[in-house]
Amino acid sequence: MPHPKTLLLFNYDWDEQGAKRLQSNWPSVVSGFDLFTFPSNARLVWFDTERFVAKAAVLAKLTGAKAVSSNHEQFGALCAALLAEKMGWPGTPVKAILACQHKLYAREVLEQVAPEANLPFSRLDAAYGGPVPNNIEYPQFVKPVKAAFSVLSRQVRSEQELHAHTRFGPWELWVIKHLVEPFERVAKKRLPEAGTAHSLMLEAPMRGRQYNLDGYVWRGQVRKLGVVDEVMYPNTDAFMRFEYPSKLNNDVQDRAHDIARRFLEAVGFNHGLFNMEFFHDESSDKITVIEFNPRMASQFSDLYLRVDGIDLHEIAFALAHNVDPATLGKAAPTAGAAASFVYRSFEQHAAVGFPSFMQRNSFWKTFPDALLFEYPKDTKELQRDFKWLRSYRYGIMHLGGENARHLRMRCEQASAILSWPTPYFEDAREMTMDTIPDSAELFPRAQVSSST
Repeated sequence: MPHPKTLLLFNYDWDEQGAKRLQSNWPSVVSGFDLFTFPSNARLVWFDTERFVAKAAVLAKLTGAKAVSSNHEQFGALCAALLAEKMGWPGTPVKAILACQHKLYAREVLEQVAPEANLPFSRLDAAYGGPVPNNIEYPQFVKPVKAAFSVLSRQVRSEQELHAHTRFGPWELWVIKHLVEPFERVAKKRLPEAGTAHSLMLEAPMRGRQYNLDGYVWRGQVRKLGVVDEVMYPNTDAFMRFEYPSKLNNDVQDRAHDIARRFLEAVGFNHGLFNMEFFHDESSDKITVIEFNPRMASQFSDLYLRVDGIDLHEIAFALAHNVDPATLGKAAPTAGAAASFVYRSFEQHAAVGFPSFMQRNSFWKTFPDALLFEYPKDTKELQRDFKWLRSYRYGIMHLGGENARHLRMRCEQASAILSWPTPYFEDAREMTMDTIPDSAELFPRAQVSSST
C-alpha cells in the first residue's frame, strides 16, 4: 500500500533518481527550481523563502501531499523545515537548520559542547570587496558564513592572497548576495544571536584525512548510519573519490558520532537526516569538525544501498512521514565496497573528451550496475571553473566491487573504456598544485546517464 504523497523541494540529480526508484511505495510531487540552469535560475531575482513556502503549502493541499522533504543545501532544507512547521508535519526544527547552516554560529556552539573538535575561528572584519585587516596571522582558511558558493572557501597564505580572493565583480557580488539574502531574512527573525550571514569567516587550517559521518535523529536519538572516506587529489582539496565502507577505526567513528550527538542536541536538532564532515589526524588522533549539514549527503545514498542495502532516500521519506527508519526493510547488498569516482582536469586549455556512442554502449554492456554522470561545459563555464576552482569536474561514476581491490580493478577497466584517467592518484608525482576547494553545489546539474 503506497504511503501518502511527499512534497519534495529542489529535487535534482541523486535526489531525483532516489525519488524515481521509490515512487511506487513513496509517491511524490516536486516544487522548486534549478539554481544552475537558465531560465529556471532567473527566479533567483525575486526568490523569497517565506513566499516560496506559502506557495508550496498551497501546492501540497492541491496535490494531497502530507509531508515534505529536501536534501538541497542552499534553499531546500530551510524551506522544508518552514513548511513542515507551517503544516504541522514532522520536520527538523527551523532554528536547528539555521544553526547548522550559519557556519560561524555553528563554530560558537561547537566551542561550548565539543571544544576538542573545534579550531580557532573568527569573523572576517571586512565587507565583500572591502579592504582586509592587516593584523591577521597566516595561513588562514577563509569561507562564507553562509555558503553560497564553496568556491569562496580556500586557504590563503598572505594578506595579498586574501585581498585577491575577496575581490568580486558586480555580477559575482549580485549572485552572492541573492543566494545569502533569503537565509539572512529568516535568520534575523529566528536566530538573531548568530549575527549577519553576509560575511566571510576565518579558520585555522586543518590537517588529516577527511571523512563524512552520515546519520539521522529520531525522537531526539542520534543514530549513526556510517562513515564515508573522502579522498582528495594529491596536494589539493578537490575530491577524487568517495569510498564506502570507511577504513577509519571504529573507535574514532564512535568519537565522531558522540561529537555529532553533543552538537545536534545543543542546537535542538531532534528529527531528520544530517551529515558531519570532519578531519582525523592520525599523528595526534585529533578529530576536527569541518561543518554540519542538516540534510542527507545525497551522493552517498547509492553507496550505502550497494554495500548495506540501506536506502537513505527511503529513510528521508520515512522521517517525513514520522515512520521510524529502524523499521524499514533492507535490500540485498550487491557489493562489499563502493565508491563515487570524480573525474577532473587541472589543465584549463586541455581538451576533455567525452565517451562516444560506441564507448557508452561498451561501458553499459560491461558495467550495467554503474551510474555515470557527465558534465560538459562551454568556454565561459570552463573559464569560471578555473577562475574559482582551478579545476574542471567533467564526470562522476559510481561502481561497486567485491572488496576495495576488486573495486579498483573495475574502476580501472571502466575508465579505460571511457578514455578517462583512473582516479587513483595517491602516488602521482605530477600533482603539485596548491590547495583548492570543491563543492557539488557549485556545478550545474549533471547530464545523467544510467542503466536504469
